[in-house]
Amino acid sequence: MPEIAEVRVVRDTLKKSLIGKKIVNIKILYPRIIVGSAENFRYELVKSTFRDVKSIGKWLVFDLGEKSFLSHLRMEGKYFYVPSSTPVGKHTHVIFKLDNDMDLRYDDVRKFGRMEVVNTEELYENASIKKLGYEPDDMRLTNAYLLDKFKNKNTLIKVALLDQTIINGLGNIYANEVLFASSISPYRHIEDITEKEAQAIIDNSYRITKKSYEEGGCTIRSYTSSLGVIGHFQDYLQVHGREDEECKRCGKAIKKEKIDGRSAYYCEHCQK
Repeated sequence: MPEIAEVRVVRDTLKKSLIGKKIVNIKILYPRIIVGSAENFRYELVKSTFRDVKSIGKWLVFDLGEKSFLSHLRMEGKYFYVPSSTPVGKHTHVIFKLDNDMDLRYDDVRKFGRMEVVNTEELYENASIKKLGYEPDDMRLTNAYLLDKFKNKNTLIKVALLDQTIINGLGNIYANEVLFASSISPYRHIEDITEKEAQAIIDNSYRITKKSYEEGGCTIRSYTSSLGVIGHFQDYLQVHGREDEECKRCGKAIKKEKIDGRSAYYCEHCQK
């Protein structure tokens, strides 16, 4: 699943191609991708011009002036900017026809992605956006904020780091990496996290997602950014995807176990 670094790379890539382009038509081949009425989605956006492409955590925000549309890639979603003459693939579900004989196409093998039109001025009042926590590079992500979120909750730290209402943008890959870098077991309960450990989580969330963004994200399984940009942060992973391989710190074998349905990779020796 694309996480905050990968979504930012997609944002940057699309922005270079879309700014100033006008939508002349929208073909919706799988209406369930759209939140609400597919016809209203078309009505609100056709004849609009792309002014900006932004991101909020794992959400892409396509700014069209008075209206914007939100897009969540979920597990397999991808955007492609291609000539309109390009044959439509079997996993293409939404096609934005542009005024330069190019298409912005949304592909999604598993059809889990979602799009929703919003009033631009009311973006942060949208139900999906307003509940989100702070991103790893937000100055408001402090010890006090994090410990308050953790207070009086009997949740495992691995589960908490996947909660977008706490830190916005971390997914399974970066949660595993952040916990390893912070020397914290994924089985620790959040109510027991110390102030020092909370700061380590904040610092490592920032450092790891920043480095991944600079490296174009992680190209693991199905992720590539639009226009075929391949990420390289997978070359820097310390634990994720390294089951039974030697820990780069201590040499012990990396473990893989399921926590709340998600794969937790960790070093039992280094993460107490």
